Amino acid sequence: MRVPPRPRCPLPFLYLPFLVSLLMGACALLALEGSTVAHAGDGPPPPASAPRRPNVVLIVADDLGWGETGMQGGKDIPTPHIDAIAAGGVRFTQGYVTCPVCAPTRAALLSGRYGERFGFEHNPGPENRASAEFGLPRTEPTLAERLKALGYATGMFGKWHLGYAAGLTPPDRGFDAFYGFLGGAHPYLPGARKQAAPILRGTTPVEAPPYLTDAFASEAAAFIEANRDRPFLVYLPFNAVHAPLQATDPLVARFASIVDPQRRTFAAMLSSLDDGVGRVLEALHRLGLEDDTLLAFVSDNGGPTPQTSSSNGILRGTKGQVFEGGVRVPFAMRWKGGGVPVGGTYDRPVSTLDLVPTILGAAGATVGPEARLDGVGLLPYLRGEVATRPHPALYWKFGAQRAVRVGDWKLVERAGEPPALFDLANDPAEANDLAHAQPERIVPLQTLWAVWDQGNQPAAWGRRR
Repeated sequence: MRVPPRPRCPLPFLYLPFLVSLLMGACALLALEGSTVAHAGDGPPPPASAPRRPNVVLIVADDLGWGETGMQGGKDIPTPHIDAIAAGGVRFTQGYVTCPVCAPTRAALLSGRYGERFGFEHNPGPENRASAEFGLPRTEPTLAERLKALGYATGMFGKWHLGYAAGLTPPDRGFDAFYGFLGGAHPYLPGARKQAAPILRGTTPVEAPPYLTDAFASEAAAFIEANRDRPFLVYLPFNAVHAPLQATDPLVARFASIVDPQRRTFAAMLSSLDDGVGRVLEALHRLGLEDDTLLAFVSDNGGPTPQTSSSNGILRGTKGQVFEGGVRVPFAMRWKGGGVPVGGTYDRPVSTLDLVPTILGAAGATVGPEARLDGVGLLPYLRGEVATRPHPALYWKFGAQRAVRVGDWKLVERAGEPPALFDLANDPAEANDLAHAQPERIVPLQTLWAVWDQGNQPAAWGRRR
């Protein structure tokens, strides 16, 4: 049942001068930086002589905090294969997701639109308690559906979390091949799976593998091998390093020097995830497909540090919060044949909303305004063809929490707490609340958020425990 819409307040006209001033300032910043913001799918199509469209590999980690992995400065858990993606391409130092929890982030990632546009604001809770409304609506095309229409082979291996009902599962949403599970979490080891939902191949339950992370990576590598002669999409959303914390004895033995047993098992799980990434990279290298493959790695939200030890580094907050620790994530992209710089960093805010338009632009697809994408094609920015910020503003809405970032200023509002204002350029850790020092910035930011929210739908379901 849909939650009835809340009455919406008219814009506070008393503060419109502040809003106008803020927008004029943003426009002036864009003018100073040299050109207009590129729209979804911008960038030249592949040359007519290109033998085929680029392959796409999209790897998503689960609950991997911003402070983990070597490319993010992590020290105690080696992640050479994940790091190699950044070393061979670009690491986004300010990469964001649209929500601090799993399912809404995935809905936005695969659709290229804020989940709030179509009421996808919350996780559903366990499958047997999920709302009948739960799922990515059929009105929102997935990346797989868009690429399949361009002749791509499409495969998904891992965690879905975007619908349980017929018509809403991966085989119904553009994936030719699917091996994984439909829910939000799953045990990794066979002995822990007695009450778990089945692992599916397509729509058919199959015998669970010895260790789930290994199986997803192996399936992805096999799909690459099978489709080496045509353009393909591999969507590889691992459930690692999401709870439950489980690893095989040989994996855990790699980290005998870590005293804390929770951290030791987490390290083993992250190491296995990195091994899986390595298996995919090895397949691309062995088949001579590295240069022709656009590959991205990202986490779905920040780490739930108290539950799993997944670290968000210096960032404030955790999974479930709209502070930086909940929504800023490890994010890297490489495309050797597409002009993406090698071994660099991109320091302006980007979002997982940008993956769909970036990939479609790389594939030479024309994306018109009727698609209503909220992301932008990043390739012109990475190649240095466009000098402005990809996003004048980014927005978050999660139940009683909301946030907006305009330039380097971020406003965070949470139920029962006064508004908090942060200058992320000088305080990425959100340690210094400037709401009292610069109160004149608050209402214009609130107004911008309200304008954005006017175009959204009420949450179609709440989380059911």
